[in-house]
Amino acid sequence: MGTRGMGAVRSCATARTITWTTAWTTACAAAFGLLLAAGQAGQARDAAAQRRTAAQDSATETALSETLNANTVSVVTGTPGGTYFRTGADLAFVLDDGDRLRILPILGRGAGANAYDLRFLKGVDLGFVRTDTLDQLRQDKRLKDIEKRIHYVAKLFNDELHVIAPTAIGAVGDLAGKRVSFDVKGSGTDYSGRAMFRDLGIAVEAVNVDQPTALEMLRRGELDAVVSVAARPVAIIAGFEPAGRFHLVTVPYGDRIGEAYVPATLTRADYPKLVDGARPIETLAVGTILGVYNHPKGTERYRKLERFTTAFFDRFEQFLAPQHHPKWREVNLAASVPGWTRFQPAQDWLDSHRGEAPSQGEVERFLGEQPQGAAADKEEVYQAYLRWRRAQRPEYGIVRR
Repeated sequence: MGTRGMGAVRSCATARTITWTTAWTTACAAAFGLLLAAGQAGQARDAAAQRRTAAQDSATETALSETLNANTVSVVTGTPGGTYFRTGADLAFVLDDGDRLRILPILGRGAGANAYDLRFLKGVDLGFVRTDTLDQLRQDKRLKDIEKRIHYVAKLFNDELHVIAPTAIGAVGDLAGKRVSFDVKGSGTDYSGRAMFRDLGIAVEAVNVDQPTALEMLRRGELDAVVSVAARPVAIIAGFEPAGRFHLVTVPYGDRIGEAYVPATLTRADYPKLVDGARPIETLAVGTILGVYNHPKGTERYRKLERFTTAFFDRFEQFLAPQHHPKWREVNLAASVPGWTRFQPAQDWLDSHRGEAPSQGEVERFLGEQPQGAAADKEEVYQAYLRWRRAQRPEYGIVRR
């Protein structure tokens, strides 16, 4: 309140005890005026302090928000338990680097839908798509200049065509006119699987049902086959109990197959319940790539994707550790993808490290050089592989091509 305010109050009280006079009224008015002024001054000081605190808090939150957003990249993956989901988790595990870089995996609906998410969702920076995705997008008349919008960081691994059918279906051509499921609409299987069947010249009655439901429908005789285009081994297929009634159908590679598809095999090691004997099942495969939205150079989103790309290539060796998905061992970082444009920071990295990127099949080459009876422990094998790799290219720890 202050000395003057307290003195005025005492004067007011003294005047009242003497007589009800004009002096008392004047003293009280002065006292309460000073009280009001002091209170208002205090409120003003408090309000100013609160504004300063709020401004400081806001500045702190703004700085934190800018830091988190500047260093976080998102990648749309796949459904829980699938290869894209698991490899997306590997990206986060290997590349997360505190405040410098954070990878945020997002559940996706498959390669087909991922391409649209990558093109149109504002929060999506990267996505697992396929080498035939551009053909899919070009067929959509709503999209313009899609080749300029979506580039790729690297070709990753192949996704194999799986056709599960009754043993009475001896060849894939036997499915002509039959009811065949291609997973849910918009999935990678929905597009790639149908495209493969078109290239094979096999017209079927295509239906869209999720894979667990489709396998049960197959068992009940409501479907003639279930198609899955995914990286082997697919958990839900490996766990399917055929009971002697179902198998994986051979799909031969023919002259009419498009350039996006390559020959592949499925082995008993992949599917012991569905592959009878040591002879592998012939099939087709389509490549998976790590797609990236091509933001304008110099923008903040371009710069953070540049940081991601450098980290991805620099630390790629860590993806080969046994706790990560085995499909990483199929990756050839230098492999080009016909019809696609590589993201410029990725191309710059490869140009500056030419002759150092690991070649496809390198892990298999290493394993083939190991003596019979070598250690079977995965971690021990991995460490031996790293020693072997560094011996091939000591200054970089990776093999010269």
